[in-house]
Amino acid sequence: MDLAAPEEVPSLNTVLNALDDVDCRTILRETADPTPAADLADACGIPRSTLYRKLELLTEASLVRECETINPGGGRTTKYERDMEGVTVALDADDEFSVTVERPNRDADDRIVDAMW
Repeated sequence: MDLAAPEEVPSLNTVLNALDDVDCRTILRETADPTPAADLADACGIPRSTLYRKLELLTEASLVRECETINPGGGRTTKYERDMEGVTVALDADDEFSVTVERPNRDADDRIVDAMW
């Protein structure tokens, strides 16, 4: 499992705010596999406008990522996928809290595609 580089780690408050939101937690459960927004809205039982706001919170927290696929017949489809395997909140020797987001392993092709976005 890859740990996010320090510059990629969102603030503790950003992560905790996303995880404190019941809709965000529901979205995280539904995004084990890449899923289009329309399917997520249906699965989570929330309006699309709300879904997109929650996806923005989750993306800012580095917990969900967008994946675009090219359709065989033309056009693109955007899907959303959970981008973490775990989140650890720690208290260090200086009594400062920190957050670590554990990432799934990605092969070289996945990392190249990520760099393009």
